[in-house]
Amino acid sequence: MTTHTPAGTLPASRLMAILAADAAGFSRLMAIDDRLTVELLDAARAVFRATCLEHHGRVVDMAGDSVLLAFDSATSALRCALSVQQRLAPARAAADASAPRLPFRIGVHLGDVIEKPDGSVYGNGVNIAARLQARAEPDEVMVSQALRDLIGPGPVAQFEDVGEHWLKNITEPVRIWRALPPGSAPKQA
Repeated sequence: MTTHTPAGTLPASRLMAILAADAAGFSRLMAIDDRLTVELLDAARAVFRATCLEHHGRVVDMAGDSVLLAFDSATSALRCALSVQQRLAPARAAADASAPRLPFRIGVHLGDVIEKPDGSVYGNGVNIAARLQARAEPDEVMVSQALRDLIGPGPVAQFEDVGEHWLKNITEPVRIWRALPPGSAPKQA
């Protein structure tokens, strides 16, 4: 039996920073060695969980090879994203160059979401974070203009303008920024 929520009973929207991540090449790696790939995924999820807690966020979902985290602070969300990528990097560097690795793409957005009592989140804020993640290269963090405007360049991150892009099922174009740890060499020429 399907139950429907009566109109007007959903909580009001609220501003949150959403981090969406997805493992790059997961299906390909599963076809090569499913057990090793699941071990790599479990190790990466442990990094996401621990780093999220350190930055006062919460895990919303870890379905399949994706990760969805929520934060009350945009700065905390971005620090978490950059820290996750840095923490996963030593494991990649230490691995044999020919060994499979599981890099992640991360998108972070600051926007309105509906947070249900069970902790799930919905809305354009979540959708844009997911679309930013899809625009990232493996090992990158992409952020929206809204998040970059709030944080600004400085001690948290430096930013490279990737331009304005139309994102799937988003009604307005979004300016995207690549976020890098302070002092990083630019990725673009």
